[in-house]
Amino acid sequence: MFPWRPKSCNWLILMTNSKTPKVRIKKGDTVLVISGREKGKQGTVIKVLRRESRVLVQGVNMVKRHTRPSQVSAGGVLEKEAPVHISNVAFVDPKEGGPTKLGVKILKDGRKVRVAKRSGEVVDA
Repeated sequence: MFPWRPKSCNWLILMTNSKTPKVRIKKGDTVLVISGREKGKQGTVIKVLRRESRVLVQGVNMVKRHTRPSQVSAGGVLEKEAPVHISNVAFVDPKEGGPTKLGVKILKDGRKVRVAKRSGEVVDA
């Protein structure tokens, strides 16, 4: 596709723009999966992968990893979370409990806070 691309460089970095996408979901937020085979499940965000536009949600999109025994851990089949695309999850409104979008509001004291669009509730304290 790109003949000028050297074999050693990271393809993901080349394909993504230098700007990272806007992600309003943070670690520790409760999210609801809105599409895919895990649709309807809720969980807490463990990690946000901004560059890949994905999130790790606790107990959602579980995959099995076959690991070799090492000095640190015994081998076997481990179950762990795989990343879910950020467009497939929605923030759960703290007041109403349903999925909502997040907006940003600047308070009178100058702080930027996230606001649930569904209820108008301030998410960040």
